[in-house]
Amino acid sequence: MTQEATGVMGRALRGSALTAMAYVVTQGLRLASNLILTRLLFPEAFGLMALVSVVLVGLQMFSDTGIGPAISRSPRGDDPQFLNTAWTVNVGRGALLWLLCCALAWPMAALWEADALRQLLPVAGLTLLISGFNPTRIDTANRHLVLGRLTALDLIAQAFGILAMVVLAALWPSVWALVWGALLGSAAKLVLCWFGLPGAANRFHWEPRAAQELLHFGKWILLSTVCGFLLAQGDKAILGRYLSLEDLGIYNVGYFLASFPALLARSVVARVMIPLYRNKAEGDGRLRKARWAVTAGVLLALAGLALIGEPLVRLLYDERYLAAGLIVTAVALAEMPGIIGMTYDQSALAEGDGRGYFTLIAQRALAQTLAFLLGAELGGLGGAFLGLGLSGLVTLPLIARLAHRHGVWDMRHDLAMLGLMAVLMLLVLSVTGPALLGLFNF
Repeated sequence: MTQEATGVMGRALRGSALTAMAYVVTQGLRLASNLILTRLLFPEAFGLMALVSVVLVGLQMFSDTGIGPAISRSPRGDDPQFLNTAWTVNVGRGALLWLLCCALAWPMAALWEADALRQLLPVAGLTLLISGFNPTRIDTANRHLVLGRLTALDLIAQAFGILAMVVLAALWPSVWALVWGALLGSAAKLVLCWFGLPGAANRFHWEPRAAQELLHFGKWILLSTVCGFLLAQGDKAILGRYLSLEDLGIYNVGYFLASFPALLARSVVARVMIPLYRNKAEGDGRLRKARWAVTAGVLLALAGLALIGEPLVRLLYDERYLAAGLIVTAVALAEMPGIIGMTYDQSALAEGDGRGYFTLIAQRALAQTLAFLLGAELGGLGGAFLGLGLSGLVTLPLIARLAHRHGVWDMRHDLAMLGLMAVLMLLVLSVTGPALLGLFNF
């Protein structure tokens, strides 16, 4: 293995540790604030914010031009003209997204029969406008896996936003406290990253060659993130039509607790895998061992959460949220199949195979959305979770095919993790099976 690749591996391991630490700290802060906020606000507030998040995340993903991955992989990723062109694209995109958020306020309020969205969405959409001005020095730090200062600044910004939510909710017990807290958190990140990260400040600039490269690579990222929206937010978008705002708020609390291990792992993978694959570090045995450890660790963590879902919710929340206990168990079980192949898809982006990446994400999104919707129709909430889990199994061979094409597939890993998953699921179901049947509407 080359000295450069060894250096990249070292930075990747440090970056993984930093990303994991930051995520754990952030989720700890979010959990603490969540415990306070659920006592200050009613479940309907969290249901409304879930719908606001669906719109905001949807707009971001439906317009993602892949600036971050493009900077990470491009030979011109350190060229000021390339970076300033990318920043100019991001600023314009942020402004457009805010205008779209304002335009969608009334239609979304009518779709979900939630009149408050007419006022909430235009204000919440300002976070999209603000984030468009974030400097490309964030992407440069990710490109070179120099993540210490970036991680610290991101943590400070998130802590500020969370604290703002709690203070505002205490003074103003309304869903608006959550909206303004998120807005203040976005503004804090912009200010901290603009003045706290090293490097030249961005300025408006347009270089046709750079724009062409960004858009050529970004077209597949755009299509991929449109499908990625269904993977990340499709459950809430669908359940918004099936559940009351109160029940959706309870679902959101359960999902927040159960998704912690999977979201942590995906956060690490998304940040470090493209630079590793780009530098051909995959052949190092340490990375292969790390893949085994991460997958097994997340599966074990999900199984643990599934077993303690109901006692955990009883310990942390008041009686209004007790139904979230079964949601924790069901979500944790449904997440398991998707964990096995989660380290593979970034290899396509590292090789510039945007089309292959899009094809995989599109197939996963179609399978998950159809399975979740069909399950909800036939079996209620329990059927939706069952469909979610089955879609993860169905799409695993598709992930393996893409990984094999780029020379990173590890068949022994996949078979061993499937076996571990089966054992853990049987263990969890032997304890929680009768209770989970209550989620089905037959």
